[in-house]
Amino acid sequence: MTKRKPLTHEEGDVREITAEDLKHFKPFKDLPLEMQETLKSVRRPRGPQVEPTKKRITIRLSQEVLDHFRSGGKGWQTRLDQVLLDVVHGKKPA
Repeated sequence: MTKRKPLTHEEGDVREITAEDLKHFKPFKDLPLEMQETLKSVRRPRGPQVEPTKKRITIRLSQEVLDHFRSGGKGWQTRLDQVLLDVVHGKKPA
């Protein structure tokens, strides 16, 4: 039986996971209950946000505007935000 490489480098960073590594992984539900409970309790809080935070608001938009931005798929709110920022900064929206 060959010994598997550790999942971390000497510096402690996780190395790239290979298809061979994945063959040895177990689903969370198949772990012993004690280990599941331990892993659930180790969740770390999210660190400080690097970019400026955005504010959550409620806004009413026309269906036509929603359809236009949503038709572009995932990220439609970010694209809408960018168009509004362009207007704020005096740029013509694309």
